[in-house]
Amino acid sequence: MHERITKAVIPAAGLGTRFLPATKAMPKEMLPVVDKPAIQYVVEEAVAAGLVDVLMVTGRNKNALENHFDRVAELEATLKAKGDDAKLMQVNASTGLAAMHYVRQGDPMGLGHAVHRARMHVGNEPFAVLLGDDLIDARDPLLQRMLDEQVARDASIVALLEVDPDQIHLYGAAAVEPTDDPDVVRVTGLVEKPAREAAPSNYAVIGRYVLKPEVFDVLERTAPGRGGEIQLTDALMTMAEDVSGTGGVYGVVFRGRRYDTGDKLEYIKAVVQLAADRDDLGPDLRSWLVEYAVGL
Repeated sequence: MHERITKAVIPAAGLGTRFLPATKAMPKEMLPVVDKPAIQYVVEEAVAAGLVDVLMVTGRNKNALENHFDRVAELEATLKAKGDDAKLMQVNASTGLAAMHYVRQGDPMGLGHAVHRARMHVGNEPFAVLLGDDLIDARDPLLQRMLDEQVARDASIVALLEVDPDQIHLYGAAAVEPTDDPDVVRVTGLVEKPAREAAPSNYAVIGRYVLKPEVFDVLERTAPGRGGEIQLTDALMTMAEDVSGTGGVYGVVFRGRRYDTGDKLEYIKAVVQLAADRDDLGPDLRSWLVEYAVGL
């Protein structure tokens, strides 16, 4: 019997230089997407899939992340005294989401290094990795499917998205073979941010992984790659080739709604799309957007 996977790792040590000066004193993960910080969407996604033990891998000046998921007694008391139960509920929503843990990455040596820092917390069991720049719409669940496939195949699972070939250089690209399920492929190779002509496919690896603990040993042996950093992509390529030792790597092809909050323009689009879909904001926002577009 496989034990239920309960642990999630969220790397959050980046400097957020794309969003300067907004991120000079505030972690990029705390940038608001409508009225919640981006990182809260990611933690909520993990919890919805049963991952109630969350480890954030952070860096310097990231104390706001810990504060956001902690109690704020003075604010709670003020709201309670005012009888503002709606806002009190919103404040408390992030406090009890999950068992939150934190570890510093230390040296900024890449995503693979950040994941390896979770070894002592994770132990010898499968776990999920969620990147904060990718928001997956709650109406299009992805993580639960990946967890199910990990158990069924006893392998590591990555999330794949078909992208325009002209955009594949922005992602890790997967070489794949079909399985008996049209939404699941076997990954036979991975290339980090290849040129279009060198890409093995237009299947891009996006920021969701469910990994076997063997990845930690592989990461220890993985030399720095692109950018002088330890790339998780390189470790996964080793695991894809060494099927007998690691169980291999499979990809779940995601066909739902995904929002990229790591790019300025895509971040703005994400805020607009999510706000437009809300019952409280959507009607007025959609009508204003039409008026605005007509006036351009």
